[in-house]
Amino acid sequence: MERSNQVQAPVKLCRFFHPHQGVRVGQVVAGQVYDLTASGLAPCQSLAALLQASTEMPIATLLQEVDKTKLPVYPYSELDRTPDRRAPHLLPPVDRQEIWAAGVTYHQSREARMREARNQSVYSQVYEAARPELFFKSTPEKVVGPNDWIGIRGDSHWSVPEPELALTVNPTMQIVGYTIGNDVSSRDIEGENPLYLPQAKIYRHACAVGPVIVLADSGINAHDLTIRLTIRKGNRLRFRGEVSTGQMRRSLEELVGYLARYNDFPHGVILLTGTGIVPDDDVALEEGDQVEIEIEGIGILRNWVKRMEQ
Repeated sequence: MERSNQVQAPVKLCRFFHPHQGVRVGQVVAGQVYDLTASGLAPCQSLAALLQASTEMPIATLLQEVDKTKLPVYPYSELDRTPDRRAPHLLPPVDRQEIWAAGVTYHQSREARMREARNQSVYSQVYEAARPELFFKSTPEKVVGPNDWIGIRGDSHWSVPEPELALTVNPTMQIVGYTIGNDVSSRDIEGENPLYLPQAKIYRHACAVGPVIVLADSGINAHDLTIRLTIRKGNRLRFRGEVSTGQMRRSLEELVGYLARYNDFPHGVILLTGTGIVPDDDVALEEGDQVEIEIEGIGILRNWVKRMEQ
């Protein structure tokens, strides 16, 4: 028997809103989104349920039990739009998961944070240390998804996007999937004093995640992915940069291992793995900017920028 040389497409999951059906879990196949929630299977009723089920059975195996011929189908292009409660649209692939983040995992990040900081040695030390920097980034309620707005704090004059590979981790701390994260940060606030990190990082609309989750066992090599960041104002290009996840100093498994120490996540957790793309020091996000983060094999996370009122 001849073996097929055909490469199987990665399995991609999403969350979306339907004005009549509510929040749904979907599978993206060839530009179409199948409504997995409509299957009635308990693990497909929420992302948290799916992550819990993955502790007993791989998600890809579970999905084989779903008869997609009986499911409602939506064109992905129609869901990939500005959020509107009157129309179906993508949601962040997060429901009950906390969002955590790692810092100074790339050489470029260490250099940038040393430049902005008054106390520079702390960032050099954590880059070389055995223990990584891990910090709480967001509750699920504060996370935004694709095509939504990300915010600039009103008390910051130097805010930037931080494009990152994001890990979807189940309750037993297995990496089950990959998505895209934007760890929006106020560099001036953090640079003033490292103890101001929570104020620089944790506020509403300061974290974007999406558009889909690619299952980790679908053949994607997360240790060698190209991440691209583009910032535009209308038709004007303000910044473009790229990096490979192969330039990370720490492994993904190491970061998850430290996050799991003396902690538990009954609904799973999302871990942003640090940024290796740092815009030039004269680039700061402005009202109306469009930010695109692309990770090969996963997709593009698009957001626009809004300066926030108190």
